[in-house]
Amino acid sequence: MAKKPFGGYSISFKKVADEPISKIFGTGDLAPSEMTKKIWNFVKANKLASK
Repeated sequence: MAKKPFGGYSISFKKVADEPISKIFGTGDLAPSEMTKKIWNFVKANKLASK
């Protein structure tokens, strides 16, 4: 039996290939916690997470 992903979410990053990574993260230095926040903001804004 396959284990469910953590939190029950599955995330598709297919749209990320169309976006330059600097558009998501910017060009400055980021702490890992800030990077995580920016990833989740992108996921939510583009409705990439499905439950």
